[in-house]
Amino acid sequence: MNPRNYYIIDFDSTFTQVEALDELARISLKKHPDRELIYKKIEDYTNLAMEGKLSFSESLAQRVKLLEANEDHLKQLIKRLKKKVSSSFSRNAAFFKKHADEVLIVSGGFKEFITPVVSQYHIKKENIYANTFVTTGDGKIIDYDHANPLSEEGGKVKLMQHLNLEGDLYGIGDGYSDFQLRESGLIKKFYAFTENIARESIVKKADHVTPSFDEFLYVNNLPRAISYPKNRILCLVIGEVPEESINLLKKDGFSIRHKSSFEEKYVADVHMLLLADEEKIETEKLKRAVKLKTLGYLGNAKKLDLTTCTEMGIVVFDDLKNNPRNRNFIPKRMIDFMNTGTSYMSNNFPNLQLPRIEKSHRLIHIHHNVPGIMAQINTIFAKHDINIVGQFLMTNPTIGYAITDINAEYDKALFKSLKKIDQTIKFRVLY
Repeated sequence: MNPRNYYIIDFDSTFTQVEALDELARISLKKHPDRELIYKKIEDYTNLAMEGKLSFSESLAQRVKLLEANEDHLKQLIKRLKKKVSSSFSRNAAFFKKHADEVLIVSGGFKEFITPVVSQYHIKKENIYANTFVTTGDGKIIDYDHANPLSEEGGKVKLMQHLNLEGDLYGIGDGYSDFQLRESGLIKKFYAFTENIARESIVKKADHVTPSFDEFLYVNNLPRAISYPKNRILCLVIGEVPEESINLLKKDGFSIRHKSSFEEKYVADVHMLLLADEEKIETEKLKRAVKLKTLGYLGNAKKLDLTTCTEMGIVVFDDLKNNPRNRNFIPKRMIDFMNTGTSYMSNNFPNLQLPRIEKSHRLIHIHHNVPGIMAQINTIFAKHDINIVGQFLMTNPTIGYAITDINAEYDKALFKSLKKIDQTIKFRVLY
């Protein structure tokens, strides 16, 4: 029998985008005359502990002293934290529901604010391990339970030794206390989570750097909301492209490289291209960019070989009128295409605009516009007993663009069959 897997997940700057005690300080000290100075002290104590430069127990004690918080502040904090769950955790709620018995939240934070946040993601209360506050009768926070091992230096190690779980343990976090679990030998692998913050001293010690929870699920072949992590999607930006355009793509999680030219080393691996006005791409390079899915041009795409782009299934969005708003509009169109398959306002593709359908997988099939392709696609679905939730087809004189949403159960051999259909240009699983 295979050993059971357990997933040990940190809370601050991992499950959530922020450090909760830092946020609590900004609430409780809002009217304090020296609030900025105190904020800085609390943040410094946090970072010193996370980088392993100060014992966790000393860091925690100093931070709690500075908070001047009460239960009303905690209520405000919980509302804020619920809006600050890391995007890749939020979209993978289904994973937590399916693996509720194997997911543990282990944190040096406090149950009072952790439990209300993670419980909405199907994580069991008995699997939440954290510190607890000590309050006065009127609700003022004056201390914490010093008997809790998680309040001590090496607390996560002490807790996991006590739990003595049988199986393979995987740790996900951003700080030194998370790495200590790997150092102790209690967990099989430590994944440095960098979606919110990358601490170099921790990253270099990790077994694997995971820029998102999608990446963790992907490398461990676990069920996930999207088929391929965005951090693995290479987006090459060429020329003098405005920072706001680049930042939109970064914010969505793509792996960005900003270069002055289309360097040879990127040709075979690039998935997305954003070009400044007047930049050119040689036809020969386009033909070898076999993974390229979309190209945004902050100028007139007539300077490109659009015929080759179309033949290769590359969706092009351009800026015909040099409109200032297009520095946002063009990257947004690229993002929409990568996320939902929307080709709305493309220069060379049939215009297809459609919503994301929950609890389904979206398959994109780009093919030459010849008779009988959809019949072949649906025959394959029938052979594999696939339930079609929704199907969309748009064509132009050159290509057909088909999107099919299917239910969550499928045989991976299905994908191989769809790729083998004659006249197929590109096929991908969107999510």
